[in-house]
Amino acid sequence: MLYYLFTWLNEHMHIPGAGLFQYISFRTAMAVIVSLIITTVFGSRLIRLLHRKQVGETVRDLGLEGEKQKQGTPTMGGLIIIAGILIPTLLFAKLDNIYVIIMIITTLWMGAIGFLDDYIKVFRKNKEGLAGRFKVIGQIGLGIFIAVTMYFHPSILVREQVTNPSYSVPVSVVINPSTGEKTYVEDVKSSKTNIPFYKNNEFDYAKSLSFLGISGTWITFGMTLLVIVFIVTAVSNGANITDGIDGLATGTSAIMGITLAILAYVSGNVIFSDYLNIMYIPNSGELVIFAGAFIGACTGFLWYNAYPAQVFMGDTGSLTIGGIIAAFAILIRKELLIPILCGVFLIENLSVIMQVSYFKYTKKKFGEGRRIFLMSPLHHHYQKKGYHESKIVTRFVIVSIMLAILTIVTLKIR
Repeated sequence: MLYYLFTWLNEHMHIPGAGLFQYISFRTAMAVIVSLIITTVFGSRLIRLLHRKQVGETVRDLGLEGEKQKQGTPTMGGLIIIAGILIPTLLFAKLDNIYVIIMIITTLWMGAIGFLDDYIKVFRKNKEGLAGRFKVIGQIGLGIFIAVTMYFHPSILVREQVTNPSYSVPVSVVINPSTGEKTYVEDVKSSKTNIPFYKNNEFDYAKSLSFLGISGTWITFGMTLLVIVFIVTAVSNGANITDGIDGLATGTSAIMGITLAILAYVSGNVIFSDYLNIMYIPNSGELVIFAGAFIGACTGFLWYNAYPAQVFMGDTGSLTIGGIIAAFAILIRKELLIPILCGVFLIENLSVIMQVSYFKYTKKKFGEGRRIFLMSPLHHHYQKKGYHESKIVTRFVIVSIMLAILTIVTLKIR
């Protein structure tokens, strides 16, 4: 909203400094600052309110050190994160931008699912919360919404080079300043995405089944839909599983948010996308403002969530964070980088899958279930081995930083 106000003031009143709101970098910085203020200053008030309402965490006895001290710690703190994301976005982003609209809907959608789960746990005294199948249905629903919007919305385009321009769509001419060579480009609907470690750095869903002789518009849409639904479900559940010890989910998510902000900036900038030889996505640069708010919200929440935690985010926060990271990566067409960027979430997910599968297999074969890890998810395994929560979180964050750097480097490694 402030973007439109200061744009009007700059055009009609010529107020000094009002033109700063035209710059994505300035609005991103403001989004980070406002988000930090909301989560740190107003976060404490929400925590006191949760205390008064007795919205406390019910901790299951898992035999872990220090877990009994967490009994009664306020939960549903994800509301702080959601506020820290949405308010700066509404203030500083272009609200008519389709990418921003999708991210706002994603935040509210996943936040509603997580809030319902926490509400059932806290107020209905049901430790199981929302049934798993309903969570999955919600995640699939979001994936379908994103896939349909990306595939059919006329404003979601990518810029591609054309050798024989038809001029049926707007065609731009790019002149190489060194050689004077002209290149024709046009903004078109595309099913392409970036793929790491590949020479041309692009993968086309339309050609994914071409080796079987299968092609067509609905085949392409079907493949895109399956991939997007899988990614949204996997990443949101990964974030949910990772949120098991103080500061782990928020710390690693903030690193992922910074990486996504960088990727969104270069993908939405003509010069940088050309230099890195990655697809240019018109109007996607506005996502950097949303990413700034996300980074500020996760970092500010750590003020109260770092060990010893004064508040837990609950599913309200963890499902929202996971959904945001997945949707953001999909919109900037970097979803195939998620196994690297979200490596911590992936490992946590895999540790649970391996543990449960191996236990069932050995119970069926030997009559007694056996385990690979002392406990899953993986962070609980290290707790069982005697590592302190702070040390586990610090090391996971370091791993997340390494994976973030590798994710950015993949733009040039082919």
